[in-house]
Amino acid sequence: MDAAATPDTDSAAPATAEAMPNFTHKQILRVVTGILLCILLAAIDQTVVVPAVPAIAADLHGFGHLSWIVSAYLLTSTSATPIYGRLSDIHGRRALLLPAIVLFVIASVLCALADSLWQLIAFRALQGLGGGGLMAMAQAAIADVLAPRERGKYQAYMAGTWGVASIAGPILGGWMTDQISWRYIFWINLPIGIAAYLLSDRALRLLKVRKQVARIDYLGAALLTALVASCLLAMSWGGGDYAWTSPEVLTLLAAAVVLLGLLVWRETVAPDALLPPRLFRDAVFTRGVIIAALAAGAMFGATFLLPLFFQLLRGADATSSGTLIVPFLAFNVIGAYTAGQLARRLGKAKLIVLGGLGISVAGFLMLATMDASTGHMLSLLDMAVVGFGLGIVMPSNLVVVQNAAQRRDVGVATGSLLFLRSMGAALGSTVAGTLLAGRFASGLAEAGLSGRIDLGSLRGHAAGAASAIDPALLHAATGVLEAAFHVSFLVCGAMAAGAFLTCLWLRDLPLKSSAGS
Repeated sequence: MDAAATPDTDSAAPATAEAMPNFTHKQILRVVTGILLCILLAAIDQTVVVPAVPAIAADLHGFGHLSWIVSAYLLTSTSATPIYGRLSDIHGRRALLLPAIVLFVIASVLCALADSLWQLIAFRALQGLGGGGLMAMAQAAIADVLAPRERGKYQAYMAGTWGVASIAGPILGGWMTDQISWRYIFWINLPIGIAAYLLSDRALRLLKVRKQVARIDYLGAALLTALVASCLLAMSWGGGDYAWTSPEVLTLLAAAVVLLGLLVWRETVAPDALLPPRLFRDAVFTRGVIIAALAAGAMFGATFLLPLFFQLLRGADATSSGTLIVPFLAFNVIGAYTAGQLARRLGKAKLIVLGGLGISVAGFLMLATMDASTGHMLSLLDMAVVGFGLGIVMPSNLVVVQNAAQRRDVGVATGSLLFLRSMGAALGSTVAGTLLAGRFASGLAEAGLSGRIDLGSLRGHAAGAASAIDPALLHAATGVLEAAFHVSFLVCGAMAAGAFLTCLWLRDLPLKSSAGS
């Protein structure tokens, strides 16, 4: 709908002088193979922990703050992602990827040894510093060797890796939690991390470092981190630990507004901005990152809510809940592969993104009708629809943004998109957890049941301790919880709908046919 593009420039093609040398199929496979383990390492860490979150919170006595097990990781990975992008444009992908793997593995070991919930949250935050580099460098390296239009040819390898992580992660995480200990979901990162380091070290030597004279905007990074932390804390505390109108929450929201203003000012005057303003003057980039943030919020909100739904309302244990969400994650991979093939055939991506978002909205409306009595096959269908739609959106939107960036900005553009996508994911999972707990608490209060039952006791019922709960009380609490899940899924659907509306105004640029064109 941007047919008459205005001077906000919907991305001119970069200069020919910036073009990269073409790689042979064998060289491309070598690089892609090298980064696949990095993608596996980051992907499996996102899925393996999902079914274990309730057990971790119960074991470490922190059920009221369970969303922070996910959010702490996303907070630091979000803040670190654009820094990795900028540094890699200066020093090369390999120089940033290898230290990120080392940090990720060390932090994983510390998570496995945590003795309290707050220790685990702190170590998850440290793990996020490494995890931000894994995905940013993997995606930037792919952009270095593959043209936007040709990435569909190699999508099978990446979709397969995500498939292994999506299917094996929840099942493995649930089984380890039930049969051994949730701590082993972090120990498995050690052998995978070592293999990823060795393979990436060899593969990424093929990428030539295009040295740039630049400085890192550390003040911008500090402001960015403080802004993200303020937003997440406000979303986490509001309506739960504190009322939305409490001084604590209002102070955090005011701080976020001030920090946002300072960040915008800093990025405007910084000689080498962390989030270069020239990127946001490009309408394709700006709308692309808005779509990414909203879609990621919906994706991670659903990823957080679905295992809880099966454990708290269906009586599933960690292993079963991990198995039950496989259709959601597996169809996400199928959607990603489908999108890659369509992009290669069509040469454009807007209709692909729109289609995926439309399917996602329909799927969330279906999820919002689920309750404790919903049939198993219908639940699987609902999850498959949402997973397929979001799977189409995420990689297609990344290609749109990378396609719009000039060659010199691929790293920082990728990092900026992944930053805003991670921020959306962090806010999505935090809002989902806070909204679920808040709506459940307010529903209990309205029913006069406050103090008589909580989410932790419902999980105990799911594990088989129903005799300790009065049947009438359990029935009433289940109805309140179902309503809380309905609202939470609808909010995720609203995020997907916002992304759909944004995409309507996205200019449909042709996908470039060479890596450097």
